[in-house]
Amino acid sequence: MTDNGKNEIYEYGVHVYRARHEKIRALKRLHSPRCHGFRVWPSSWLLMDFFERTILPKGTRVIEVGCGWGLSGIYCAKKFEATVTGADKDPEVFPYLLLHAEINRTPITTLNKGFDELTCNYLKDIDVLIGSDICFWDSMVRPLETLVGRALDMGVKLVLISDPGRLPFDKLGENLSKNMSGEMRSRSLHHPYSFEGKIFKIGTVPF
Repeated sequence: MTDNGKNEIYEYGVHVYRARHEKIRALKRLHSPRCHGFRVWPSSWLLMDFFERTILPKGTRVIEVGCGWGLSGIYCAKKFEATVTGADKDPEVFPYLLLHAEINRTPITTLNKGFDELTCNYLKDIDVLIGSDICFWDSMVRPLETLVGRALDMGVKLVLISDPGRLPFDKLGENLSKNMSGEMRSRSLHHPYSFEGKIFKIGTVPF
Protein backbone atom coordinates (compact mmCIF):
# COMPACT_ATOMS: atom_id res chain seq x y z
CA MET A 1 0.00 0.00 0.00
CA THR A 2 1.10 3.56 -0.61
CA ASP A 3 -0.29 6.38 1.49
CA ASN A 4 0.64 9.71 -0.10
CA GLY A 5 0.79 12.25 2.70
CA LYS A 6 -1.96 10.21 4.38
CA ASN A 7 -4.47 11.68 1.92
CA GLU A 8 -4.39 8.88 -0.65
CA ILE A 9 -4.49 5.09 -0.48
CA TYR A 10 -3.50 2.55 -3.09
CA GLU A 11 -4.65 -0.92 -2.08
CA TYR A 12 -6.12 -3.94 -3.93
CA GLY A 13 -5.15 -2.16 -7.13
CA VAL A 14 -7.54 0.72 -6.40
CA HIS A 15 -6.54 4.37 -5.95
CA VAL A 16 -8.59 6.12 -3.24
CA TYR A 17 -8.68 9.70 -2.03
CA ARG A 18 -9.28 10.09 1.68
CA ALA A 19 -11.93 12.54 2.85
CA ARG A 20 -9.31 15.21 3.61
CA HIS A 21 -7.68 15.10 0.16
CA GLU A 22 -7.74 18.51 -1.57
CA LYS A 23 -9.87 17.21 -4.47
CA ILE A 24 -12.41 15.76 -2.05
CA ARG A 25 -12.48 18.99 -0.06
CA ALA A 26 -13.12 20.87 -3.30
CA LEU A 27 -16.04 18.58 -4.12
CA LYS A 28 -17.47 19.06 -0.65
CA ARG A 29 -17.78 22.77 -1.32
CA LEU A 30 -20.13 21.90 -4.19
CA HIS A 31 -21.80 18.64 -3.18
CA SER A 32 -23.14 17.61 0.24
CA PRO A 33 -24.04 13.90 0.39
CA ARG A 34 -26.73 12.85 2.82
CA CYS A 35 -27.15 9.55 4.67
CA HIS A 36 -23.43 9.07 5.43
CA GLY A 37 -22.21 9.30 1.85
CA PHE A 38 -19.30 11.57 2.79
CA ARG A 39 -16.43 9.04 2.87
CA VAL A 40 -15.30 5.54 1.92
CA TRP A 41 -16.60 3.17 4.58
CA PRO A 42 -14.40 0.25 5.75
CA SER A 43 -16.68 -2.56 4.62
CA SER A 44 -15.87 -1.70 1.00
CA TRP A 45 -12.43 -3.18 1.63
CA LEU A 46 -14.02 -6.41 2.84
CA LEU A 47 -15.62 -6.92 -0.57
CA MET A 48 -12.37 -6.16 -2.37
CA ASP A 49 -10.57 -8.66 -0.16
CA PHE A 50 -13.23 -11.27 -0.94
CA PHE A 51 -12.79 -10.71 -4.66
CA GLU A 52 -9.02 -11.07 -4.36
CA ARG A 53 -9.75 -14.78 -3.89
CA THR A 54 -12.71 -15.04 -6.25
CA ILE A 55 -12.67 -14.54 -10.02
CA LEU A 56 -15.56 -12.93 -11.86
CA PRO A 57 -15.82 -13.69 -15.58
CA LYS A 58 -14.86 -10.79 -17.84
CA GLY A 59 -17.90 -8.67 -18.65
CA THR A 60 -19.87 -9.69 -15.54
CA ARG A 61 -22.69 -7.20 -14.98
CA VAL A 62 -22.48 -5.79 -11.45
CA ILE A 63 -24.72 -3.39 -9.57
CA GLU A 64 -23.47 -1.78 -6.36
CA VAL A 65 -26.50 -0.68 -4.33
CA GLY A 66 -26.21 2.17 -1.87
CA CYS A 67 -22.92 2.72 -3.64
CA GLY A 68 -21.76 5.97 -2.09
CA TRP A 69 -18.30 6.59 -3.53
CA GLY A 70 -18.52 3.25 -5.33
CA LEU A 71 -15.09 1.78 -4.56
CA SER A 72 -16.21 -1.86 -4.53
CA GLY A 73 -17.82 -1.47 -7.94
CA ILE A 74 -14.77 0.39 -9.27
CA TYR A 75 -12.62 -2.50 -8.06
CA CYS A 76 -14.78 -4.99 -9.99
CA ALA A 77 -14.61 -2.87 -13.13
CA LYS A 78 -10.85 -2.47 -12.87
CA LYS A 79 -9.86 -6.02 -11.95
CA PHE A 80 -12.41 -8.06 -13.87
CA GLU A 81 -13.48 -5.64 -16.63
CA ALA A 82 -16.98 -5.93 -15.20
CA THR A 83 -19.79 -3.72 -16.44
CA VAL A 84 -20.71 -1.81 -13.31
CA THR A 85 -23.64 0.36 -12.25
CA GLY A 86 -23.47 2.37 -9.04
CA ALA A 87 -26.97 2.91 -7.63
CA ASP A 88 -27.73 5.35 -4.82
CA LYS A 89 -30.76 7.36 -3.75
CA ASP A 90 -28.55 10.40 -3.14
CA PRO A 91 -27.24 11.94 -6.39
CA GLU A 92 -24.80 14.06 -4.39
CA VAL A 93 -22.52 11.02 -3.99
CA PHE A 94 -22.01 10.59 -7.73
CA PRO A 95 -19.38 13.32 -8.20
CA TYR A 96 -17.21 11.45 -5.65
CA LEU A 97 -17.84 8.14 -7.41
CA LEU A 98 -17.06 9.60 -10.83
CA LEU A 99 -13.86 11.21 -9.54
CA HIS A 100 -12.65 7.83 -8.29
CA ALA A 101 -13.74 6.14 -11.51
CA GLU A 102 -11.68 8.71 -13.39
CA ILE A 103 -8.49 8.31 -11.37
CA ASN A 104 -8.83 4.53 -11.64
CA ARG A 105 -9.58 4.74 -15.37
CA THR A 106 -12.75 2.70 -15.11
CA PRO A 107 -16.13 3.38 -16.74
CA ILE A 108 -19.02 3.37 -14.25
CA THR A 109 -22.71 4.03 -14.91
CA THR A 110 -24.67 5.81 -12.18
CA LEU A 111 -28.31 5.22 -11.28
CA ASN A 112 -30.21 7.52 -8.93
CA LYS A 113 -32.42 4.91 -7.24
CA GLY A 114 -32.96 3.71 -3.69
CA PHE A 115 -33.58 0.11 -2.64
CA ASP A 116 -37.33 0.30 -3.19
CA GLU A 117 -36.90 1.92 -6.61
CA LEU A 118 -34.66 -0.81 -8.05
CA THR A 119 -37.46 -2.59 -9.84
CA CYS A 120 -37.23 -5.76 -11.91
CA ASN A 121 -36.46 -3.73 -15.00
CA TYR A 122 -33.18 -2.50 -13.45
CA LEU A 123 -32.20 -5.96 -12.21
CA LYS A 124 -33.11 -8.19 -15.13
CA ASP A 125 -29.67 -8.04 -16.79
CA ILE A 126 -27.55 -8.09 -13.62
CA ASP A 127 -25.26 -10.99 -12.63
CA VAL A 128 -23.90 -9.74 -9.28
CA LEU A 129 -25.39 -7.44 -6.63
CA ILE A 130 -23.03 -5.97 -4.05
CA GLY A 131 -23.31 -3.47 -1.22
CA SER A 132 -21.25 -2.34 1.76
CA ASP A 133 -22.30 -0.53 4.92
CA ILE A 134 -25.87 -0.29 3.66
CA CYS A 135 -27.82 -1.82 6.56
CA PHE A 136 -27.12 0.40 9.55
CA TRP A 137 -30.73 1.22 10.56
CA ASP A 138 -33.56 -1.16 11.43
CA SER A 139 -35.69 0.52 8.77
CA MET A 140 -33.29 -0.75 6.10
CA VAL A 141 -33.75 -4.45 6.84
CA ARG A 142 -37.07 -5.00 5.11
CA PRO A 143 -36.33 -2.97 1.94
CA LEU A 144 -33.03 -4.80 1.51
CA GLU A 145 -34.63 -8.17 2.13
CA THR A 146 -37.22 -7.36 -0.54
CA LEU A 147 -34.55 -6.10 -2.94
CA VAL A 148 -32.44 -9.25 -2.61
CA GLY A 149 -35.50 -11.43 -3.21
CA ARG A 150 -36.41 -9.40 -6.28
CA ALA A 151 -32.84 -9.64 -7.58
CA LEU A 152 -32.76 -13.42 -7.21
CA ASP A 153 -36.14 -13.70 -8.94
CA MET A 154 -34.66 -11.76 -11.87
CA GLY A 155 -31.71 -14.13 -12.20
CA VAL A 156 -28.98 -12.39 -10.20
CA LYS A 157 -26.46 -15.14 -9.49
CA LEU A 158 -24.43 -13.71 -6.62
CA VAL A 159 -25.32 -11.33 -3.77
CA LEU A 160 -22.62 -9.98 -1.44
CA ILE A 161 -23.29 -7.47 1.34
CA SER A 162 -20.57 -6.44 3.81
CA ASP A 163 -20.81 -4.71 7.17
CA PRO A 164 -18.87 -4.33 10.44
CA GLY A 165 -21.58 -6.48 12.04
CA ARG A 166 -24.25 -4.07 13.18
CA LEU A 167 -27.44 -5.48 14.67
CA PRO A 168 -29.66 -4.52 11.67
CA PHE A 169 -27.21 -6.25 9.32
CA ASP A 170 -27.22 -9.38 11.48
CA LYS A 171 -31.01 -9.33 11.39
CA LEU A 172 -30.95 -9.00 7.60
CA GLY A 173 -28.61 -11.97 7.35
CA GLU A 174 -30.77 -14.04 9.68
CA ASN A 175 -33.91 -13.30 7.64
CA LEU A 176 -32.24 -13.98 4.30
CA SER A 177 -30.63 -17.18 5.53
CA LYS A 178 -34.03 -18.54 6.52
CA ASN A 179 -35.70 -17.67 3.23
CA MET A 180 -32.94 -17.76 0.60
CA SER A 181 -30.18 -20.12 1.77
CA GLY A 182 -27.51 -17.48 2.31
CA GLU A 183 -24.52 -17.61 4.64
CA MET A 184 -22.77 -15.14 6.90
CA ARG A 185 -18.97 -15.10 7.00
CA SER A 186 -16.67 -13.22 9.34
CA ARG A 187 -13.64 -11.58 7.74
CA SER A 188 -10.57 -9.71 9.01
CA LEU A 189 -8.36 -7.22 7.19
CA HIS A 190 -4.91 -5.89 7.88
CA HIS A 191 -4.72 -3.55 4.86
CA PRO A 192 -5.26 -0.69 4.33
CA TYR A 193 -5.88 -0.83 8.10
CA SER A 194 -6.96 -3.43 10.63
CA PHE A 195 -10.68 -4.11 10.44
CA GLU A 196 -13.08 -6.92 11.30
CA GLY A 197 -16.49 -7.39 9.77
CA LYS A 198 -18.87 -9.74 8.03
CA ILE A 199 -20.00 -10.61 4.52
CA PHE A 200 -23.41 -12.07 3.78
CA LYS A 201 -23.36 -14.19 0.63
CA ILE A 202 -25.96 -15.86 -1.59
CA GLY A 203 -24.86 -17.72 -4.71
CA THR A 204 -21.56 -18.87 -6.15
CA VAL A 205 -18.87 -17.94 -8.65
CA PRO A 206 -17.83 -18.63 -11.32
CA PHE A 207 -21.15 -18.88 -13.11
